Amino acid sequence: MSSKARQKGILEQLKAGEESSVRELATLFDTSDITIRRDLVVLSEKGLLVRTHGGAMLPESTGFHQKESRNNEAKGYIGKLAASCVEPNDVIFMDCGSTVFQMCAHLRKLERLTIITNSLPIVSELLNHPGFTINLIGGEIDIQRRAVHGSMALEHIARYKADKAFVGVDGVSLANGLSAASEKEASITLAMAHRAEQTYLLCDASKLEKDAYLQFAGMSLIDSLVSDRGISPVLAARYEQAGIHLIR
Repeated sequence: MSSKARQKGILEQLKAGEESSVRELATLFDTSDITIRRDLVVLSEKGLLVRTHGGAMLPESTGFHQKESRNNEAKGYIGKLAASCVEPNDVIFMDCGSTVFQMCAHLRKLERLTIITNSLPIVSELLNHPGFTINLIGGEIDIQRRAVHGSMALEHIARYKADKAFVGVDGVSLANGLSAASEKEASITLAMAHRAEQTYLLCDASKLEKDAYLQFAGMSLIDSLVSDRGISPVLAARYEQAGIHLIR
């Protein structure tokens, strides 16, 4: 099979599912892992897919609405828990994660709050609250993620100090820490965490003990891990024994 035909087949395979691993693709096309990795590099450079840790997915799979539709019940539960950690008059960072967005409905109950965010959906959701000050981070807009990223966004964040930061990731593990699907999202997470007194990581159980494409920080970056009841007692005990404040 020619490389062109194989790469076309890889894209068709990704359209059929959310994500495929290098090993799965190598088996499917009867070739080596190295050959598949080369194909993924070519397709990634053309913007036709996004490489993940050990595989790939279509760019559309990383968009805000696609992420928002996954694990809705767990994300809603986590959003409510995280919102309960916010106090009146707090200054908070909120990133563009779909789980962080779930905090909005519960934050509305507070009278006064200052929110610094790179998320357009969060701005749209909370803009009309009379007691909220909304600080939209400036920079380039990522249409798929409905968010602002880039060097100007990082400079904007560095000018402010917050009581709390609420952030999401694509993967987290005790061995390798926090990981993301892209550098731009990882950089926003780091910037917010470094400018907040406390950092809350919002992460449903499906992302625990999984590594995404880019490993960018250790567990020491966060103060609390907010998750759902899908965590097994054994895994929860491991995280707590590692000194992680687990809220679930």
